[in-house]
Amino acid sequence: DVLGRDLLSRIIWGARVSLTVGFAAPAIGVGAGLILGMAAGYYRGWVDEVVGIAIDSWLAIPGLVVLLLFAVIFGGSLFMVCFSLGLLFIPTAARITRAATLNYAGREFVLAARALGASDFRILSKEVFPNIIWPLIAFILIDIPIAIVIEGSLSFLGLSVKAPTPSWGGIIAEGREHLSTAPWISLYPTLVMFVTVLSFNLVGDAIRRRLADVREGAI
Repeated sequence: DVLGRDLLSRIIWGARVSLTVGFAAPAIGVGAGLILGMAAGYYRGWVDEVVGIAIDSWLAIPGLVVLLLFAVIFGGSLFMVCFSLGLLFIPTAARITRAATLNYAGREFVLAARALGASDFRILSKEVFPNIIWPLIAFILIDIPIAIVIEGSLSFLGLSVKAPTPSWGGIIAEGREHLSTAPWISLYPTLVMFVTVLSFNLVGDAIRRRLADVREGAI
């Protein structure tokens, strides 16, 4: 780059930030959404209403406002970027989990376990969870590339990890002032991000098709 630093080394080192956010943020969102969705779908009644109101209220807040608020208050640490992005994935994960839990909560094997005196925790962990995990896996595979792109955008705006820690979005932002003389500074990390996101999308599509075939075969 213009400071004589090796771009390949910075891109490889910056991959830690993008991939950490790509995996951690969906995991946080799905983890919290799993608890809320299973509770709403299994217990129903007032629990379902409270969770539904909370999710609708959270969806009414623009995601960019949440990200900016966390960046201003807590700074651009890697943990806070993962946490703030994870919060944005909670509502969708909770809705997917709730719908899947409603589908299995009234099945015969759940009713049989309840008749045998199994606790709610055991029913949810042993009977319901193994059957609803597949839609959540597909959801995670969709969110990983989304999180990578959002983190790159935050880095480009200076709202993610701070210099001198490299990140793909940060390297792209550094090169925008030298596009006429050194376009490769922004081009190479952009290509790496594009290939990474495309790879996750292709793998996710292949796994979703495989899971769909398995479910159809089981039926």
